Amino acid sequence: MNPYLIALDLDGTLLTDEKKISLRTKNTLAKAQEQGHIVCIATGRPYRGSVQYYEELSLNTPIVNFNGAFTHHPKDERFGTYHTPLDLDIAKTILRTCEAFRVKNVMVEIIDDFYLRHYDQVLLDTFMLGRTPVEYGNLDVLLTNNPTSILVQPRDEHLHDLRSLLQEAHAEVTEQRVWTAPWSMIEIIKAGQNKAIGLEKIANYYGIPQERVIAFGDEDNDLEMIEYAGYGIAMKNGISELKKIATDITRSNEEDGVAVYLEKLLDL
Repeated sequence: MNPYLIALDLDGTLLTDEKKISLRTKNTLAKAQEQGHIVCIATGRPYRGSVQYYEELSLNTPIVNFNGAFTHHPKDERFGTYHTPLDLDIAKTILRTCEAFRVKNVMVEIIDDFYLRHYDQVLLDTFMLGRTPVEYGNLDVLLTNNPTSILVQPRDEHLHDLRSLLQEAHAEVTEQRVWTAPWSMIEIIKAGQNKAIGLEKIANYYGIPQERVIAFGDEDNDLEMIEYAGYGIAMKNGISELKKIATDITRSNEEDGVAVYLEKLLDL
C-alpha cells in the first residue's frame, strides 16, 4: 500500500464552528493512520494555538504554522526547524505606519512569544487562550528580533486604505492575509511563505510524491496548498476562489467533510 500524506487546515476545515474535532472525523483520521497514511496539520495559527489538536489526533508528524513561516517537528528534531521571519527594519516600518493610522491594536509574534501594542483581555482570551504577552506598549521600542508575523487590528474605516498602503510599500517583501468578521485583521508575514512550502518539506521528508498528497482547506491562505496537492480538496463552506482551483469539493466543516472524503477515497 502506497501511503498518502493528508494535510489539514484547522479553522473552517478540520474544526467545527465550535472549534472541535467531530468524533467521526477523529475516528476516520485514526483509521487512516492505522493503515499507514501520514496526517499533518497546516494552519495559519501559531504552534501554541494548534498543539491541542495535534495531541488530540495523536500525531507524530511535522506541523506547518503561520501559513508556512514556521515548520517543525514537535517530537523529532531530525526534521529540522524552518523559520522565515520578517526583516526587523521592515517590521518596524510597518508598525510606524500602523501608529499613524491609530489602529485598534497590533500583535507581533516571534514563534510562540508575542507582544501587544495595547493590553486587551478579550483579544487575549480569543486568540491567545488567556496567555499574557511578553510585553505590551510601544512595539517599535520593544521589538528587537525578527518577527514571525504581525497581526494588525485596524479601525473599520481604515481597513482598505491601510491594507493598500502596506501592499504598495512592501509588496515585494511581505504577504498579506485579511481576516473577515467577527474579527477584521490584517496578517503580515514574509513574502514567499505559504502552506504549500511547508507541506512540500513534509512530503519530501516522507518521500511522498505530489500526486499522493491530499490537502483540505477553506480560505485564501489555503490556495497554494490546494493547488500544490495532487488532491486539493475545498470545503463546501470555503471561498469561491478556492473551489475554482480545487480537485474536488467535499461537505462543510459542520458536516464531517474531511471524514466523508477520506472514507471514500481511502476506503476506510
